[in-house]
Amino acid sequence: MNSLLKDLTVEGFIQELASDSAAPGGGSAACLAGALGAGLGAMVSRLTIGKKGYEALEPFFKEKIVELDELHKELTDLIDKDANAFNGVMAAFKLPKNTDEEKAARSAKIQEEYKVAALVPMTTVRACKKVLDILLEIGTKGNKNALSDVAVGALNALTGLKGAALNVEINLPSIKDEAFKSEMTRELAEIMSNLDYKISNLVIEIRDLF
Repeated sequence: MNSLLKDLTVEGFIQELASDSAAPGGGSAACLAGALGAGLGAMVSRLTIGKKGYEALEPFFKEKIVELDELHKELTDLIDKDANAFNGVMAAFKLPKNTDEEKAARSAKIQEEYKVAALVPMTTVRACKKVLDILLEIGTKGNKNALSDVAVGALNALTGLKGAALNVEINLPSIKDEAFKSEMTRELAEIMSNLDYKISNLVIEIRDLF
């Protein structure tokens, strides 16, 4: 895999996912889902600006476009970062372990790389949460002809967040730093609190307008 994943065609990316290579996997797919959510939110915002009846909301939607475009770029870049996140762990396991010093250095490096492998998907979780917060802000304020896209965007971003959270959690048991693990677990719980409820309510609110 010579080119960046984010530069592949849709079909090319799906073929990479479907191959027998361990990466890209669910983590990269989660990043893409989050980016799709951001993209849909930006689209709805652009479809609202300049439309009759929404003039008072133009400053709000212009601000959201800037925020969502930045998140779309961040999440798209994370597709490749996630695919490479576990490479450091695998490389650390290949370090020499012939002496006590080498064993200690190898063990420390493994722990360091496991933290990286957890922190990359945590970055995805945080970015997806920002996308969801913005989509919840947008709610039913936007162009009524595109509100279903707000719901689809929210569902995509929620999937991205949950998928990335799984990739954080799968690495935590291998990390010996209890303070690090505790903080990651606490932050995930805080982010996930009432999130399903909020997104479900948003989708219901939008569907009721059909």
